Amino acid sequence: MLTDQAGKGARNDAPSRELSAQNSLRTGGDLLQLVSPDGERISHPEFDVWVKDVGDEQLCALYEDMTVIRRIDAEATALQRQGELALWPPLLGQEAAQIGSSRSLRDDDFVFPSYRESGVAYIRGAHLSEIARVWRGNASYGWDPLRINLATPQIIIGSQSLHATGYAMGVQLDGANTAVLAYFGDGATSEGDVNEAMVFAASYQAPVVFFCQNNHWAISEPVRIQSHVQLADRPTGFGIPSMRVDGNDVLAVMAATRVALDRARKGGGPTFIEAVTYRMGPHTTADDPTRYRDPIELEDWAAKDPILRLRKLLEAKGLLTDDVEAQVKAKADAVAAELRSSCIGMADPQPLDVFNHVYSTPNSWIERQKDHYSRYLNSFNQPVEEGAL
Repeated sequence: MLTDQAGKGARNDAPSRELSAQNSLRTGGDLLQLVSPDGERISHPEFDVWVKDVGDEQLCALYEDMTVIRRIDAEATALQRQGELALWPPLLGQEAAQIGSSRSLRDDDFVFPSYRESGVAYIRGAHLSEIARVWRGNASYGWDPLRINLATPQIIIGSQSLHATGYAMGVQLDGANTAVLAYFGDGATSEGDVNEAMVFAASYQAPVVFFCQNNHWAISEPVRIQSHVQLADRPTGFGIPSMRVDGNDVLAVMAATRVALDRARKGGGPTFIEAVTYRMGPHTTADDPTRYRDPIELEDWAAKDPILRLRKLLEAKGLLTDDVEAQVKAKADAVAAELRSSCIGMADPQPLDVFNHVYSTPNSWIERQKDHYSRYLNSFNQPVEEGAL
């Protein structure tokens, strides 16, 4: 499923992990799939080797992860509707793409997300209050990027691909054995930033993985309008091999991401992954998808639900016991309750907090602005204090 010239006559026997990253590159636009929508495990010798460590316990853990982030998404959407959040970008339907890819990363890898990767943030270790506070309007940032190796959400479409490529070039110059992953949607592939990032990544063979969640809708524009070829075909023009994977299949996403990360760490350069999924909800809570989306299309994709698919696999294997279901529900309930309490109980920022974290070191220009603004606010006979976030 990698668009490259190697591997056209691939062997039938299962390759080793090391050989797979180099030799199991295939041409064509086939969709890599390891679990069917009916929950049937599909054998794929070239990619099975990349998930052979994913046993019964790990499958249940992936199911829990996906269920929890769906609950986070539902709770955050409810909080926005109740006026507790200013905005929320739903991830409903994209759980497998986010969990399969983020669970493939090492702690020392660095991730550059868009605004929709709340599931990735949760997996990387962001606190629920940190995920919520940007969308509540309490801060201009989410978490400390260096604490969890995850950049804060990027609102400008596609610009994180440039940040990721630059960081990857730095990693390369440092000689570090780490990889960089950038998330973006199908709409971002039409942005200049993404294409410029791919030029630099290919030219310098930077250790970066471009992970495109093709959810079929760039706000109200369907992907067929902006591209008359598969998105995975676009990077090949830059000399970047690509994979097209079923984004609702958590095992396939994990296998593809592991291949790409391994390739990056071994000096193989960048890889582009098109995870074909579907945005089940609105673009953001300010959007009404019923104005532009056919409900029949939504029904068709609901049958390919990523959590339902994994659930069927677990049921077929006899793993979805009452105890497992109770454990998953309890975890989802607890996370949702924590998100709600941390959001509603969040302290409002102080006026002077707007000057925090503009620069990493003291800056006289900023300090002068803060002084002027403080004196302006004090002119209303209401002394202000600088808060702490």
